[in-house]
Amino acid sequence: MENGVQEHQDPISHGDVLPHPSAGQTEGLKQDAGHAVLNSLLSGALAGAVAKTSVAPLDRTKIIFQVSSSRFSAKEAYRLIYRTYLQEGFLGLWRGNSATMVRVVPYAAIQFCAHEQYKKLLGGYYSFQGKALPPFPRFLAGSLAGTTAAMLTYPLDMVRARMAVTPKEMYSNILHVFARISQEEGMKTLYRGFTPTILGVVPYAGLSFFTYETLKKLHAEKSGRVQPHSYERLAFGACAGLIGQSASYPLDVVRRRMQTAGVTGHTYSSIVGTMREILTKEGLVRGLYKGLSMNWIKGPITVGVSFTTFDLTQILLRRLQQQGYFPQ
Repeated sequence: MENGVQEHQDPISHGDVLPHPSAGQTEGLKQDAGHAVLNSLLSGALAGAVAKTSVAPLDRTKIIFQVSSSRFSAKEAYRLIYRTYLQEGFLGLWRGNSATMVRVVPYAAIQFCAHEQYKKLLGGYYSFQGKALPPFPRFLAGSLAGTTAAMLTYPLDMVRARMAVTPKEMYSNILHVFARISQEEGMKTLYRGFTPTILGVVPYAGLSFFTYETLKKLHAEKSGRVQPHSYERLAFGACAGLIGQSASYPLDVVRRRMQTAGVTGHTYSSIVGTMREILTKEGLVRGLYKGLSMNWIKGPITVGVSFTTFDLTQILLRRLQQQGYFPQ
């Protein structure tokens, strides 16, 4: 070799000092890390926007049933969607979707980016850097990612829920919701329902990411292909969404009730109190699991589209970068 260094060197002894990377190498590593974070943020933002927009009418319908005492059924859900279409027009089915995008785009960007960073962090800690994590760290990475995103974007979720269950005359836009809540109910209201949100996010995000990553790992081992086909990614994401949302659904109902208490005439002060009132008046299945069957349609579609869009966008951005469309 040019420097006269032999291919097979003696093992480094305890007292030897490892050479520090050069300034150019350090700068290159920083740029690679920066590109990876930026790619994750962009891919996550697009994934969230595409997934949520595709199911926005079903999502709004689910929220309306969650925050009311009306009995849920497929027929009633269809009637509600049809009535909304007649009264507010086709675009009325997407009412509140602008608020959803304001929340979902940063939420998904933060969640996916955080998940990639937590995977690297836990991979280094458990000595699995560059490999699939063991089961518990795999679950933990997803839970931490979801918690991080929820903590940073929760007020936007509150605003979105209010816009979904109120007539358009009550709140004209997102800023109007913030202004009225702050003036009439106080700033603390923007974080009402935060605790059940976090309690629900831990199993939901943890199980969703865990299931998706596990299915991809098993697929790679069985098929010998590192990258699944798009339809396989959709199927893996659908399974992840079905499991994650089913596990956390009762807390989602509690969260929506607490978020919309100011406009529905109810007073929900705590998680336990909200659950007790729902169970007493509406029962377990028709109360805490109201709308779950719709979520079994909406959830798998949302999570499947989200994970697939994220993965494919990541692959596309890496290829474009390799071909010189973005600076290295």
